[in-house]
Amino acid sequence: QVHLVESGGGLVQAGGSLRLSCAASGSIFSIISMGWYRQAPGKQRELVATTTASGITNYADSVKGRFTISGDNAKNTLYLQMNSLKPEDTAVYYCNLVVPPYAYTYWGQGTQVTVSS
Repeated sequence: QVHLVESGGGLVQAGGSLRLSCAASGSIFSIISMGWYRQAPGKQRELVATTTASGITNYADSVKGRFTISGDNAKNTLYLQMNSLKPEDTAVYYCNLVVPPYAYTYWGQGTQVTVSS
Protein backbone atom coordinates (compact mmCIF):
# COMPACT_ATOMS: atom_id res chain seq x y z
CA GLN A 1 0.00 0.00 0.00
CA VAL A 2 1.19 3.51 -0.81
CA HIS A 3 0.45 6.62 1.20
CA LEU A 4 0.93 10.23 0.17
CA VAL A 5 0.78 12.95 2.82
CA GLU A 6 0.80 16.60 1.82
CA SER A 7 1.80 19.46 4.09
CA GLY A 8 2.78 23.09 3.89
CA GLY A 9 -0.50 24.69 2.92
CA GLY A 10 -1.87 27.73 4.66
CA LEU A 11 -2.99 31.31 4.35
CA VAL A 12 -0.70 33.79 2.60
CA GLN A 13 -1.07 37.25 1.15
CA ALA A 14 -0.89 37.83 -2.57
CA GLY A 15 2.72 38.01 -3.70
CA GLY A 16 3.85 35.66 -0.97
CA SER A 17 5.35 32.19 -1.11
CA LEU A 18 4.63 28.72 0.19
CA ARG A 19 6.36 25.38 -0.19
CA LEU A 20 4.24 22.28 -0.28
CA SER A 21 5.64 18.87 0.58
CA CYS A 22 4.37 15.40 -0.27
CA ALA A 23 5.84 12.52 1.69
CA ALA A 24 5.46 9.14 0.02
CA SER A 25 5.61 5.88 1.91
CA GLY A 26 4.86 2.23 1.27
CA SER A 27 5.80 -0.21 -1.45
CA ILE A 28 7.10 2.06 -4.17
CA PHE A 29 9.50 0.22 -6.45
CA SER A 30 9.42 2.56 -9.40
CA ILE A 31 7.38 5.48 -10.65
CA ILE A 32 6.13 6.87 -13.90
CA SER A 33 5.52 10.36 -12.59
CA MET A 34 4.62 12.45 -9.57
CA GLY A 35 2.83 15.72 -9.57
CA TRP A 36 0.64 18.35 -8.03
CA TYR A 37 -2.96 19.05 -8.91
CA ARG A 38 -5.39 21.55 -7.44
CA GLN A 39 -9.11 21.96 -7.10
CA ALA A 40 -10.81 25.25 -6.38
CA PRO A 41 -14.40 25.40 -5.10
CA GLY A 42 -16.86 24.68 -7.87
CA LYS A 43 -14.13 23.78 -10.34
CA GLN A 44 -12.62 20.59 -11.68
CA ARG A 45 -9.29 19.32 -10.45
CA GLU A 46 -6.50 20.61 -12.68
CA LEU A 47 -2.86 19.86 -13.27
CA VAL A 48 -0.37 22.22 -11.66
CA ALA A 49 2.96 20.52 -12.28
CA THR A 50 4.33 17.05 -12.87
CA THR A 51 7.73 15.42 -13.07
CA THR A 52 8.63 12.10 -14.58
CA ALA A 53 11.10 9.53 -13.28
CA SER A 54 13.62 10.88 -15.77
CA GLY A 55 13.16 14.43 -14.52
CA ILE A 56 11.01 15.86 -17.28
CA THR A 57 8.77 18.55 -15.83
CA ASN A 58 5.51 19.98 -17.05
CA TYR A 59 3.68 23.04 -15.74
CA ALA A 60 0.29 24.55 -16.24
CA ASP A 61 0.58 27.81 -18.17
CA SER A 62 -0.96 29.68 -15.24
CA VAL A 63 1.93 28.78 -12.91
CA LYS A 64 4.92 28.79 -15.27
CA GLY A 65 7.68 31.00 -13.94
CA ARG A 66 6.14 31.12 -10.47
CA PHE A 67 6.00 27.49 -9.29
CA THR A 68 8.79 24.92 -9.23
CA ILE A 69 8.37 21.18 -8.74
CA SER A 70 11.24 19.17 -7.29
CA GLY A 71 11.90 15.95 -5.45
CA ASP A 72 14.21 14.42 -2.90
CA ASN A 73 14.58 10.74 -3.71
CA ALA A 74 16.41 10.01 -0.46
CA LYS A 75 13.45 11.34 1.51
CA ASN A 76 10.77 10.08 -0.88
CA THR A 77 9.39 13.59 -0.84
CA LEU A 78 8.00 15.79 -3.59
CA TYR A 79 7.95 19.57 -3.27
CA LEU A 80 6.15 22.46 -4.89
CA GLN A 81 7.72 25.86 -4.37
CA MET A 82 5.09 28.50 -5.03
CA ASN A 83 6.17 32.11 -5.43
CA SER A 84 4.30 35.27 -6.40
CA LEU A 85 1.06 33.70 -5.28
CA LYS A 86 -2.21 35.10 -6.57
CA PRO A 87 -5.75 34.87 -5.18
CA GLU A 88 -6.63 32.61 -8.11
CA ASP A 89 -4.11 30.07 -6.80
CA THR A 90 -6.46 29.43 -3.88
CA ALA A 91 -7.40 25.75 -3.93
CA VAL A 92 -6.87 22.39 -2.30
CA TYR A 93 -3.59 21.03 -3.61
CA TYR A 94 -3.23 17.29 -4.12
CA CYS A 95 -0.15 15.17 -4.57
CA ASN A 96 -0.28 12.47 -7.22
CA LEU A 97 1.84 9.38 -7.88
CA VAL A 98 1.62 7.19 -10.98
CA VAL A 99 3.27 3.78 -10.91
CA PRO A 100 3.89 1.02 -13.42
CA PRO A 101 2.94 -1.26 -14.95
CA TYR A 102 -0.62 -0.04 -15.49
CA ALA A 103 -0.21 3.63 -14.54
CA TYR A 104 -2.09 3.13 -11.28
CA THR A 105 -2.64 6.49 -9.62
CA TYR A 106 -2.42 7.34 -5.94
CA TRP A 107 -3.65 10.58 -4.38
CA GLY A 108 -2.94 12.35 -1.15
CA GLN A 109 -5.63 13.85 1.05
CA GLY A 110 -4.89 17.42 -0.04
CA THR A 111 -3.68 20.58 1.63
CA GLN A 112 -5.50 23.90 1.54
CA VAL A 113 -3.79 26.94 0.07
CA THR A 114 -5.55 30.27 0.51
CA VAL A 115 -4.18 33.46 -1.02
CA SER A 116 -5.71 36.69 0.19
CA SER A 117 -5.77 39.85 -1.90
